Amino acid sequence: MPIDSALSAVLGSVGVPPELISSYDPLTGGTYNAVTRVGLTDGREWVVKIPPPVAAGTQLGYERDLLVNEVAFYSAAAGLADRTAVPRVVHSGLDAAAPEGAYVIMTACPGQPWHELTGSMADGEEQRLREDLGRAVGRLHTVPGPGGFGYPSAALGPLAPTWRHAFTTMTDAVLDDALTYAARLPRAVPDIRALLGDASYVLADVTRPALVHFDLWQGNILVAGEPGARRIGGIIDGERMFWGDPAADFVSLALFGDMEQDKDFLAGYASATGGPVEFGDSLRLRLALYRSYLYLIMLVETVPRGTTGEDLEWTWNEVAPRLEAALVEVESALRAGG
Repeated sequence: MPIDSALSAVLGSVGVPPELISSYDPLTGGTYNAVTRVGLTDGREWVVKIPPPVAAGTQLGYERDLLVNEVAFYSAAAGLADRTAVPRVVHSGLDAAAPEGAYVIMTACPGQPWHELTGSMADGEEQRLREDLGRAVGRLHTVPGPGGFGYPSAALGPLAPTWRHAFTTMTDAVLDDALTYAARLPRAVPDIRALLGDASYVLADVTRPALVHFDLWQGNILVAGEPGARRIGGIIDGERMFWGDPAADFVSLALFGDMEQDKDFLAGYASATGGPVEFGDSLRLRLALYRSYLYLIMLVETVPRGTTGEDLEWTWNEVAPRLEAALVEVESALRAGG
């Protein structure tokens, strides 16, 4: 099968002609960029990510220049003494107007997505891996930020001086997208906007911008090794990262679950950050806000993605009730607070 022309153009732009390519395999599981694993004749293995052509009505506001975020994530993580579980950027071109377009080439991490191994773990192995993952995420959260909050891509504007400003901009943007695309939500957009705004005072409790991945479901966590000796092989797909509250990562890490009950992860996390996570009123309210944001994205993006059939039905049946539950949690916290 001939190599894709876009992939060939990207590899050619960094001095890799077709005769140096020993293999290439498109990777599935993502919902936005085209991702290909490329093997070179000298034994190197790369992952090449190329965004799709952008047409009107095909993306959410925050998705502009996503690769800028991904490069920022890996570059920031590269400053850690132990960064073995995060890809290294080999080449990147972030100008969509360039002849080869925008792209990022990174080292390939070993392993396969965690969720594909469910049911094949040795006794106690999943618990050990959750602790290892907590330690890895905790290390990422210690990376010093650039002094502002928000998306490095500036898709929603420059980094903000406060987390409250940045997160309000983020939620306003996805609610604007909901109006633009006439997305189906369990409540009216003005009502959701007002509720989230009323609770935004709690975001002032966050004063240090942390490196937040925000897409740490099991599909983006690679597990390598044989049963009984498995390890975290890679934390990948950092394109939706932002500088913000480190607790925001707990939402996707416990997708549709409760991070407060994940004792193994929290033990590893505490060992990396220097102390246990305290689930007080502030943190629980902030987590409800972050769940609301994630579930809004999941519901609204079905329109520009053209999601139909069973996938659309699943999203509505699974995500909409959880968004409603998160909004109810915000309301309850506001009532309890006076």
